[in-house]
Formats: sequence, structure tokens, C-alpha cells
Amino acid sequence: MLSRRSFLRATVVTLGAAFVPGCGDDTSTTPGPRELVDGRAYFPQSVASGDPRPGSVVVWTRVADAEKAGWDLDVELEVARDAAFTLPVGEPIRLRALAAYDNCVKARIVGEPATTYHYRFIYERDGISYVSRVGRTKTAPAEDADVPVRFAFVTCQDFVGRYYNTFLALATEEIDFVVHLGDYIYETTGDPSFQTPDDARKVVFRDPGAAIALSANGDEAFYAARSLDNYRDLYRTYRSDPALQAIHEQVPMIPTWDDHEFSNDCWGANGNYLSGRASELDVSRRKAANQAWFEYQPVDDPDDPAFQYDPAAPYPGDIRIYRDFTYGSHVHLVVTDLRSYRPDHLIPEDAFPGAVLFDEATLTASPFGLPGPAVATPYVDIDTHAGGQYKAVLSQVAAASGYDPARITGNVSVDYINAVVAQVNAGPTPPEPPLLPVDPAGRPRGISSFDLNKVGFYAQIGARYFVHKDAFDVMSALRYAADGATQNVMGDAQEAWFLETLTGSGKTWKIWANEFNLVPVQVDLRQVAGIPANMQRRFYMGVEGWDGFPDKRSELLAKIGVLGNVVALTGDLHAFMAGTPWAAQDPTKKIVEFMTGAVSSTPFRDELASQVKSDPVLSQIPAAAVLALQIDELLLDTTTKINPHLAHAESSTHGYTIAEVSGAEMVVTMYSISGTEVTTSYAGKTADFMAKMQATRFKTVAGGSELFKEIDGAWKRWDPEMLVWA
Repeated sequence: MLSRRSFLRATVVTLGAAFVPGCGDDTSTTPGPRELVDGRAYFPQSVASGDPRPGSVVVWTRVADAEKAGWDLDVELEVARDAAFTLPVGEPIRLRALAAYDNCVKARIVGEPATTYHYRFIYERDGISYVSRVGRTKTAPAEDADVPVRFAFVTCQDFVGRYYNTFLALATEEIDFVVHLGDYIYETTGDPSFQTPDDARKVVFRDPGAAIALSANGDEAFYAARSLDNYRDLYRTYRSDPALQAIHEQVPMIPTWDDHEFSNDCWGANGNYLSGRASELDVSRRKAANQAWFEYQPVDDPDDPAFQYDPAAPYPGDIRIYRDFTYGSHVHLVVTDLRSYRPDHLIPEDAFPGAVLFDEATLTASPFGLPGPAVATPYVDIDTHAGGQYKAVLSQVAAASGYDPARITGNVSVDYINAVVAQVNAGPTPPEPPLLPVDPAGRPRGISSFDLNKVGFYAQIGARYFVHKDAFDVMSALRYAADGATQNVMGDAQEAWFLETLTGSGKTWKIWANEFNLVPVQVDLRQVAGIPANMQRRFYMGVEGWDGFPDKRSELLAKIGVLGNVVALTGDLHAFMAGTPWAAQDPTKKIVEFMTGAVSSTPFRDELASQVKSDPVLSQIPAAAVLALQIDELLLDTTTKINPHLAHAESSTHGYTIAEVSGAEMVVTMYSISGTEVTTSYAGKTADFMAKMQATRFKTVAGGSELFKEIDGAWKRWDPEMLVWA
């Protein structure tokens, strides 16, 4: 067992002190003049800094010596006010890079507010001093400093088959820090639904036997990280990229995680690859992901300078990553964790499609009353109807698909029964005589999984994605009224901290670094020609994020929407968006949201097109593929007015976003480029890449929650009633 002082932690280094204790038996040293040799080979992930505060910042590196694998390695940290290190701040500090933490090492350096520092690490071997690249970082301004702040926010940087050209452009910006909204890594080595490895951009696990072997549609197996070494392999590989290294070397980063740092569409310690075919609860895997994240990110615990990552600590108490930062008198940045404490999605992927979730009596007695026939549809008791004839048919179909027939019982949707009857009658050996459809006339009405667009036994469509909005809204509200935990995305402790932090802030701007979109992303297909009648409804494009927890979202927006000057920075969707999300019952309680596109991950529009192509039902509908490519037009449709809160949508590009904040306004510039521009490296051709980028400018003004866009040199305000920039 590791001793307490052997756990990975950020050693606190007070700059200018004559003696600073480090980790274990660390001591400060005062070496004489020495020759430094380029040691990049011993620092393969270069250097990084992060979590800047007034007077402190965390610096990081990893030491690698192939001939001393498994050894704890001594390394020195030097800090200076200039890149040439002619103005050192204090003496070199000896630290210990522990093998138990992949020889990663970090230190919180304590100095002056609003000060730029340069730092480097030195590894001595055989009498030779090998030096890392020089990092530049900057502490935050003092709490009362009336200064402008300029920072970037980014998200979603898949490495496999893709290049970080976006970071080449970002490296030319003069900024104070970068906020990373998650999906810093992707846990899979080559998921064919969105990843295409090539010789230059691939991830290879050193121990694939410890990983999860997966396959899609019978294709060659690919892997998802499971062990600590698997996750370390991902960070080692991603951080080997020169463009990503350059960003870390230039400015501090404030990261949070989303799902892929652990597992796609995860909740707590649960994965979602098998769509309910088996439990994917794996606490050891979750903790391995957490440990690797803490090892490789330049972060520590602001409330506990002595925090040490302990692998034996119970999950989720092993680490807390929600935290806040102040930057002068105008910026209060609140960073949340929306994966660790959340419940499962409201619609399980293994739900029986025909199962009635709320019967007529329940709906009639609810505050909503019995919804209309477009939402609540007829059902029968499958066990007794027609002497069990249809139960036998449904059971046979379920068994043939590997689904447990015992789950087919109780009230079942008539529409679902008739869909199965039509399928059976159209089969290669239809029954003689053909089955007759069930007459819906006179039947009681309820809401079933089928009414939510759940058509398959183990299906993501109708569970996580492409869900009937109107039925889902009723279902989610009824469940939330019965049990608020069904939408407790943050968990009780984090939510209390979040609200207390925002409401108690005295800064001009309260900025929420939120992993996924708050603005609803929905489409109205009720008047679209060329699609089946059951698709002519309103849909949420996904209910994996806040759209899947609409009642909790509305509750939170009602509380923070009255504060004024609240801005959410979001990512995850692989699209650029801007809007003003509001509380469902009161549009005056609203905030401003800016969503940034992906650094390199497949754009939202292309993901939709891929999903349509691979789905056995949607792929047979020619109009579906066309609609996927027209997603921005559907989202911003002024005829249906489906998204009045959404003012801008650009779903086919990559890029980053810059925010410029003062006491008067917050100006946001989205830099975007075609989704095809990340499959080829622009290394050495940054100017060519930047020449292809487009800039779109927005702002919000202190004292309100209005959104403005720069159009032809003039600022126009978004009018959510008229759906125009006025």
C-alpha cells in the first residue's frame, strides 16, 4: 500500500522562498552554473499549466526514462520572470515523479497576482542536465482588479484520424487562459461510427487484453479503455501532439470532463455500449479514468492544497472537479461536473417499446390531464386481449431478437402491436391467414415507450436520440414530480454549491462552464413531406444532455435567470450555437449561452447523417438523409418557430471561440472552418489554415440577458418573438 505522502498531489511551491518542501524527501537545491541539454525525449508530453488563481497556478510535466521504467524519478522545477531564465524567482525545487502515477508530477506555484511566469523542468541523468521545453503561464488578477479578460473555450478533440489544426490557429491568439469543456480524449481506438484510424493518427493500447473489445455491425473489433494503463495510453498519445503541446506551453488551461474521458454517454460509473443488454456498472474503470485525468491534467483541489489522489478512496468521493475561479472584478467562472452524480437517462435503451408507462387513469389524475391523441395513444392488456394471441406473436418476435419475452406483459401500445403485426405479415413466411390489426377504437389511452419513438428492443433511437418531444415532456414532468432524483444532474451537494456560488458572486459576469447545451435542440417535422406519419412530430435531437432533464433545467434557469449577466459556455454537440435559454414558465428568467464547435471531432451534421445511414429504419426513408444535412435550417425554422431561444446554429464546422470580457460587455467570437479541414495536417501551414476560417461575433451587455450579433458592422439584438436580429 502506498504511504500517505506517496499519493499524487500538487506540491505547493512559494516563489521566492529560501526553502520549499516538496514530495517525500524533496528539498530545494542551489546548483552552480550548469549546461542544459535538450531533454524533450525525457519529457514526451512537454509541460502544461492550469487552474490559474490570484497569486497561484499549477504546473505539470511527465518524466519518461525507458531504462528506469517503474522507478520514481527526481526532477527539478525552475521558475523565472523571463523565458531566458535570467530573472529566476527563488531557487530550483526538487520534486519526485512517482512511478505509481505514471511519473507525472505537478506543483502549485504561489506568486504575485496577474504575473507572467516561465517555468521548466530539469532531469539529471549520468551527470547531464536534460531540460524540458519552457512553459509560459500567468496568475489571475487580484480580486478587485478592474481589468479586461480574454480567454478561449474549446471542446471535443478526437485524435484518431484527425489533426489539431484548430490549435495551430489558437496558438496565435493572445489570451489569458483556455477553458476546456470536455472530451479531451476519446476512450475508443477506432469506433467505425465516427473514427477512422490512419498510420499517423491512431491509438494503440499496450495491453489490449485489459481493454473492452467492441464491434459494430459485425465489423472488426475495436477497443475501449478499461484499465488505468489503457487510459494513460490515451493521454500519452493525445498529449504527444505538437499543436496541443504548444497550447499547454503558452497558456494555463481550466479543464472539466464530459463523457469520453470515461465512456460515451456515461452516467456515474456506468457505460452505455451495450444499450441495456447487460449492466455496465464498472467502478474500477471509472476510477481508473478519474486517476488518469488527474495525473495528466494541470489541476489540484483549491480547497485542499494537500489533496492527494487516493486510488483506494470510494467513488465518487475519490475526486471532486467542480470548482470556481475569479479573474479580477468582472469574471467569476464556475466549472461543473455533469457526469459523476447524474442519474440514468429517463428512457432505458432496453425498455420494451410497447410498454405503457402511464395509463389513462394516471394521466387523467395528473396536473396535465389526459393529453391529446398525438401524445397519448390507445393500449390493451396484452395478457388478456384476444386470448393472448398477440402476446404470443410479440413474444416470438422478441425472442428472435434476443429480447426476454417475459417483459412483454401488462398494458401494451396498440400502435406498437399493429406495427409488429404489419412486420410479421410482410415477412418471408407470413401467417395464414394474415394477422388482423388491433382496432384502436374505444381503447383507453396512455403514453408508451413507442410514443416516445422507441421502436427497437436495444435501441439508442427513441432512448438517447431522436425522441418525440411532446410525449417526452409529459413523461419527464410526471416522473420528476414523483421523484426529483430522476433529473438530479448535479447531485445534491454540487447543486447547492453551484447555486450558492452564483447567487453569492459579486463579480460583473457569472460564467458557467457547462459540458453540454442548455438551449433545447429540437425539430418540428409535422409539415415535412416525404416522411412517414409517425415521424411527422416534434423531436428532441438528443435527450442525453439537458434536453433529457428539462424540468431540472427549467428549475435552475428560474433561479439563476434572475441574477443578470449569467453566461453559459457549452460544448459536446460539435456545433456552434448561440441563444438565450429560459425557464419554461417564464421567458424573462433567462441567461445567454455560447456553444463552441469541436476542435476535431465529427461535426453534428455529419454525425446525424451517419446515424441515419446506419439506422435500419431511418436509412429506408430518403427524406431522412436530406433532413440530416439540413439540420441548421430545421433548428432555425421561422415557420414552425420550434427554437425561439436559439439564435444561431452552425453544425458542419470545427473551431474555437474567444471571449473578451470587460465591465461593460462580453464579446464572443466564434472561429469556424469546414469539417473537412481536420483530416489533413496543416503543420507548418498555419496561415493557410487561418485564411479559411470564418469569424462570427456576438455580445451580451452588462445589466441584462440580451444577445447581440454583429451584422455588416452593426450590432443587432435577437428578438425571440419575431425570430429576427433587430
